[in-house]
Amino acid sequence: MADFSGADLSGSRFERADLSGSEFWASDLAGARFRGVDLCGVVMRGVELGNVDITGEIENVTINGVDIGPLIEAELDRRYPDRAKMRPSDPAGFREAWDILGRLWEQTVQRARRLPPELLHQSVGGEWSFAETLRHLLFATDAWVGRVILGDPSPWDPLDLPWDEMPDTPGTPRDRDARPPLDTVLALRRTRMSMVRDVLGDLTDESLAADTTPVEGPGWPPPASYPVRRCLLTVLNEEWEHRLYAERDLAVLAAGGSQT
Repeated sequence: MADFSGADLSGSRFERADLSGSEFWASDLAGARFRGVDLCGVVMRGVELGNVDITGEIENVTINGVDIGPLIEAELDRRYPDRAKMRPSDPAGFREAWDILGRLWEQTVQRARRLPPELLHQSVGGEWSFAETLRHLLFATDAWVGRVILGDPSPWDPLDLPWDEMPDTPGTPRDRDARPPLDTVLALRRTRMSMVRDVLGDLTDESLAADTTPVEGPGWPPPASYPVRRCLLTVLNEEWEHRLYAERDLAVLAAGGSQT
């Protein structure tokens, strides 16, 4: 194992680096930034944690003896009453959740249209632009519904955008330089949302409880059988969370805030 005792690594960049099992003793991580990082199983003792902003999946996280996961979930459900409906248990619940997302996204798009078009390609705080967020949702829908549920081995549009940390995968588009007009992306979004609506319209208790038939060919997710419920919940979660990110960043852009 490498030993960096006493070393000055300030400003270092670790990308796709394996630091699993590493030990940090009396080390300075102030101002560090973590994106797409696996922190499962991390143990922190005697830490100073202040002015920290964490966005991610929080589960079985104990701080000073308190499991904060349920507290966070309860608070988020209180802030967003529709959020609990993104965890449906039957076909009718999935259809209701998709209708809610359609209504909420329509409001968000109307808000985006009030901004100059060039701002919709601007990043806020290093996050995806509004257009890139919509393009990522194209990818999520194509992956989990078009590919996994409907069995199309290559459902992608060239504007589909995988998440940044995904390894390059043959046959899967990843054009970060594209700057399509908003209406072009929205037209693609309408076809994908209609595709999901059709799938949900045919959903039954039996098909919801079933597993998918593995699809062959390169792409994401890897060829395998997946629970239909998991696929649909993944799409609901992607739609819900990325709309909140978009709303957050649109507010910054509308206020003329930082675009770095």
